[in-house]
Amino acid sequence: MDIALIRTFLTVADTGSFVNASARLFVTQSAVSLRVQRLEDNLGKVLFLRSKAGVELTAAGRAFEQYALSMIKLWEEARQQVGVPQGFTSSLIIGAQYSLWPRLGFRWLDALQAARPTLALRAEMGMPDRLTRFLIEGVVQATLTYIAQQRPGLTVVPVMEDELLLLSSFPVDDIGGIGDAYVYTDWGPEFTQAHAVSLPDMTNAGLTLKLEALGVEYIVNRRAAAYVPARSAKRHLDAGRLHLVPGAPVFPYPVWAVFRDDLPDDIRQIALETLTRVADQAEDAQDDVMQALARISEDDITRLGDD
Repeated sequence: MDIALIRTFLTVADTGSFVNASARLFVTQSAVSLRVQRLEDNLGKVLFLRSKAGVELTAAGRAFEQYALSMIKLWEEARQQVGVPQGFTSSLIIGAQYSLWPRLGFRWLDALQAARPTLALRAEMGMPDRLTRFLIEGVVQATLTYIAQQRPGLTVVPVMEDELLLLSSFPVDDIGGIGDAYVYTDWGPEFTQAHAVSLPDMTNAGLTLKLEALGVEYIVNRRAAAYVPARSAKRHLDAGRLHLVPGAPVFPYPVWAVFRDDLPDDIRQIALETLTRVADQAEDAQDDVMQALARISEDDITRLGDD
């Protein structure tokens, strides 16, 4: 059976509409409709109930979904094993959010190569929802993400605690000096909730960015202020491009690793051991950043929960 048809079926089921599925798959809506129709013709069953509100799985569709996931998983396993390069004994495919590659992902690859030279590695990038879908389908076997979704067949492991700081491209005496220069950066639902509680007067920013680390570049090059990960702060502060906003709360921002449960035990062990070492080094570097920031403004950083 055509793997593209199965992937399209799963994408439509996940997004709830042909339009959203076409956007995710980067094909036309008519192509999605045709693929679903071909699959339904092959099976002799209607898989989706169509309506103006979207689509939902029929009883046959729900039954087929489990087989579809198994077929995708088997296909990816076969592709990975057959595709192991000559001279290597096994492979591991890692996915991570864009902003996590420079600090953790690349170092994790280095550590894995040093620890097991016969392990072939492949790197993927994506937003949290895409990475979760890749994990479920077996496209990747492990991910680094700020927003982990607990799903059957996946194991979520805490990696490290990052922090979000309010920085501006111009100096201010306090948070009130930002005015309409504030840009809301979407760092996920937990940040949104904490931000609304701690800064209720700053929830209606005229501009919202969901660009991960690229949002920092927007702030640096304009008269603007936004929450930025601590790991990105020091170099901009040292260069005078950004300034710490006195009295602004600091929000926790944890990093998670997610592994497929069927990852071979030996690869899982070496992946966890190397990631732990890399994360410890990153934690030490972040402590240095926070100490440097404290020296810049000893009383200006107020962590949530501090009295």
